[in-house]
Amino acid sequence: MTMAVPKVRCAVYTRKSSEEGLEQAFNSLDAQREACEAYVVSQRHEGWLLVPDRYDDGGISGGTLKRPALQRLIGDIEAGRIDTVVVYKVDRLSRSLTDFAKLVELFEANRVTFVSITQQFNTTTSMGRLTLNMLLSFAQFEREVIGERIRDKVAASRRRGMWMGGHPPLGYDVRDRKLVVNPEEAKLVQRIYERFITLAR
Repeated sequence: MTMAVPKVRCAVYTRKSSEEGLEQAFNSLDAQREACEAYVVSQRHEGWLLVPDRYDDGGISGGTLKRPALQRLIGDIEAGRIDTVVVYKVDRLSRSLTDFAKLVELFEANRVTFVSITQQFNTTTSMGRLTLNMLLSFAQFEREVIGERIRDKVAASRRRGMWMGGHPPLGYDVRDRKLVVNPEEAKLVQRIYERFITLAR
């Protein structure tokens, strides 16, 4: 007795940064979709089925997650309508490692796998998951390096007496990125300290 193969609902996502050529009858988005659909068909024995909705972002950079089709895709993932996201190349999904890491976290939270058909990147396999972990490690490294660079810049600026933002402390004003004494507030600060000393005796 043969067991039924569980159905895997696959969504194809395509993206093109520029609008050039989108008016053509067969453009880059169509080429990406055709290749991805053929891959899904080749996995039919694994229960893969293409969902009817199209997720195509034309003329939008991969450096942002604010893309109409991508946001629809995220909504459908969160609604439990998709099992696997299929793209032509990883950078079609995102060109930012940080954003890519966010998307992967979303996929994992909703038990959705991710496949790049031209790069042998497939989180349904152990090798694909290893590759994913390597990419996420680099993304974490990138975030930490940026954080260290910002902290070093703030510390260096403070050593030079520069004010690095936020509300200035009571008794000071900010002028030319430096703290200068506000005479009226300074009197209040002095009274606060005098009152504290009196009450603490």
